[in-house]
Amino acid sequence: MQRELSLEIVRVTELAALASARWMGRGEKNEADAAATAAMRAMFDSVSIKGTVVIGEGEMDEAPMLYIGEEVGNGEGPEVDVAVDPLEGTELVAKGLNNALAVIAVANKGNLLHAPDMYMEKLAFGPALRGKLSLADPLTVTLEKAAALLHKNIADLTVSILDRKRHADIMGTLRRVGVRIKLLSDGDVAGAIAPAFPESGIDLYVGSGGAPEGVLAAAALCCLGGELQGRLMPADQSELDRCASMGITDPHRVLTMEDMIGREDVIFAATGITPGDFLGGVRYLPDQRAETHSLVMRAKTRTIRFIRSLHYLPNKPLLV
Repeated sequence: MQRELSLEIVRVTELAALASARWMGRGEKNEADAAATAAMRAMFDSVSIKGTVVIGEGEMDEAPMLYIGEEVGNGEGPEVDVAVDPLEGTELVAKGLNNALAVIAVANKGNLLHAPDMYMEKLAFGPALRGKLSLADPLTVTLEKAAALLHKNIADLTVSILDRKRHADIMGTLRRVGVRIKLLSDGDVAGAIAPAFPESGIDLYVGSGGAPEGVLAAAALCCLGGELQGRLMPADQSELDRCASMGITDPHRVLTMEDMIGREDVIFAATGITPGDFLGGVRYLPDQRAETHSLVMRAKTRTIRFIRSLHYLPNKPLLV
């Protein structure tokens, strides 16, 4: 892929964030998602790629979406797979809470996993633990290994997990072992990425969340030198059938980074919609300006760019 594509992709996440941020705190999650989706779809038309959406967000809650199989880009560049989440954290924006993002990952055609929209069990961690932990191990063993490798007492480990009833057993184990727990109301992608940022204070991310978000987080962690392992959790025969239709013959096996994002290059971009652990949110300024904070990374070079942009809103006709 061309390196210039990194900056083109971040322009798309910026516009999606600007469109969605207008809905912050208004309690209208679908309207916020629709605004982000429309802006992202329109801005893609200016990007020089022949892109196909292989992961589109929205099917589980019937929200607006860029659908799987949709063609994006102006058709003049390289053929690429595209994974999108125009608004990762719809409830976060609706309630004015932290860590909502606009997110895109791009890889050469045929590399991104066509992840069905179902739950995925996940284990994510930073560079210090890469290649040294396994989702197949019992959680207690994983915690013991992580503590030893990080030269910490188990009581000093911090583990993040979505605050969901389905995680009651996992949280019971975490509390019995005695680790510190950071509960997340939403924000599956941001939560999984956090262990790769030392300033987050998070050592591990565990539990289940959306499979599409798992692939997006895997792309980010590949660029950051971290790791995510996943295992699909089909709930019924219809979800098993869907796995089969998407070419996933063994939905219960542990998926590696290579399974999810391939062996080649990948680009990841995210723009903060609300303030978060590693990105600021959209800020509206005097004189019809707005400020965005974005992150764009490329696995091939391991270059990580944090971009602060000031936008003159009258010159953004796609936001009108």
